[in-house]
Amino acid sequence: MTSRFSFLHSTILGAVVTLAVAAAPAPSGAPQPTYADLADFADAADLVAHVQVTKQIVLPPERAQNVAPGYTRLYIEARTKGLLAGRAPLGSAVRYLVDVPVDERGKPAKLKKREFLLSARPVPGRPGELQLTGPSAQLAYDADIAARLRPVLVELAAADAAPPVTGVRDALAVPGTLVGESETQIFLSTESGDPVSLTVVRRPGMEPVWGVSYSEIVDQAARPPERDTLAWYRLACFLPARLPAGANLSQDPASRSQAAQDYSFVMQQLGPCPRVLGPR
Repeated sequence: MTSRFSFLHSTILGAVVTLAVAAAPAPSGAPQPTYADLADFADAADLVAHVQVTKQIVLPPERAQNVAPGYTRLYIEARTKGLLAGRAPLGSAVRYLVDVPVDERGKPAKLKKREFLLSARPVPGRPGELQLTGPSAQLAYDADIAARLRPVLVELAAADAAPPVTGVRDALAVPGTLVGESETQIFLSTESGDPVSLTVVRRPGMEPVWGVSYSEIVDQAARPPERDTLAWYRLACFLPARLPAGANLSQDPASRSQAAQDYSFVMQQLGPCPRVLGPR
């Protein structure tokens, strides 16, 4: 799998950049983003930059369409302090638009001198311009958040990174030769078409064992992913809560029930996917 990111850790040189979409900065004192928040932030980006605001201008309503009630759109100029990940050249200064909440007087917070992390991508056909990736694409900079974000970026850049999962393709439960023995295989669909499968093995008198495999051959020695890793995020945050009936290929009622039960077991083992910045 080809890496989407290259990593730089020095001051950026190059052309001025414009960011052209709205995103709300995290308010002061907001809850710390979860692993899923940081993975959402990084996964959507072609580059992740650290900037410091030097100027803000409120755009007039006629130049700021589709702004949510209680928000206003700002034109921002900022100094680039670093590039955490990305291939596109990034200038020593950036410009972008961002929607921010207003106070009871209809005034936005003063962002000058504040630092942010930006999740962005180039604007096709417009060299030197960037686009924020969504409503949570600007995070108030914090050294701890940046430190937590870097390993996520490294995971995403790895050649063997877990691919994005889009759903359950099919599942099949097969009984064993002993009473209480069974094996369920669950095949997942992915954006890239790369294989991902889950296996749940039950043996009499033992706790069920499950794992995730990333090859065409189902690996019975596969193990569960560790929590707060990219492999965990791909499963816990994007699989449906229950096995879709149409994906259950088991024929008899007992096997169909076993497949659904084993899928529920995997989801319980994965646990919830908490987010404080909202859904992806």
